[in-house]
Amino acid sequence: MSALKRPLLWLLAVALVALPVVAVVEGWMGGEHWPLRTLRVQGTLERVDRAQLQAAVLPYARRGFFAVDLGAVQDAVDALPWVERAEVRKHWPDVLEVRIVEHRPFARWGTARLLSEHGRLFPIGRLQVPAGLPLLDGPEGRVPEVVALYNQAREQLAGAGGVLGVAIDPRGSWSITLADGTRVILGRDDPGARLARFAPLLPQLAAQNPQRRLVRADLRYTNGFALTWAKAETLSMNHGSNT
Repeated sequence: MSALKRPLLWLLAVALVALPVVAVVEGWMGGEHWPLRTLRVQGTLERVDRAQLQAAVLPYARRGFFAVDLGAVQDAVDALPWVERAEVRKHWPDVLEVRIVEHRPFARWGTARLLSEHGRLFPIGRLQVPAGLPLLDGPEGRVPEVVALYNQAREQLAGAGGVLGVAIDPRGSWSITLADGTRVILGRDDPGARLARFAPLLPQLAAQNPQRRLVRADLRYTNGFALTWAKAETLSMNHGSNT
């Protein structure tokens, strides 16, 4: 054998050995010879749709055990409604395991999203929203402020029947809606301080007007506030503090 043929034959042998390895990595042969046959789901699924989950995973699983892109699978599962986080693993010889933690909703956010207990916004999707959630709203970047004011209002207005929601509008004005529908307008400046001054007075106002329901309380005045009652009567009260 000539000196020239020897290196060529050696390179050919290496190529024949390496080619199947490359084929598996690239997915040319993986789906046929090492298929993923089982999708194992870990976690308690109450709202994640199993059919949607399977449809999200299937295009990647078809590549087979060796070629499946676990990162791409995880991204696809993370994008599903109500998924807070997902972990994806594979187990020899044919199992793809997906571990899912669902969002636990804390409140509604606007009309189309929910706020999780961990402070993350996510779409409602087509599933039924749990009853009794407060309604919060505002710019996405102000989620912590909205939650903080809601928690303050829930504590300080507990004697007024509870709080239905808290919102900050595009102009930066704060408002609170009580469980009975009463709307409390706090304005832009120091909403927490204004609420703290008004909250102790609310039971007294209700006791003084047992036959009427408070519809609206506007706290944006410098030296007082304006109240609108169910009979469309408006009373201005000066309580000697700067609001």
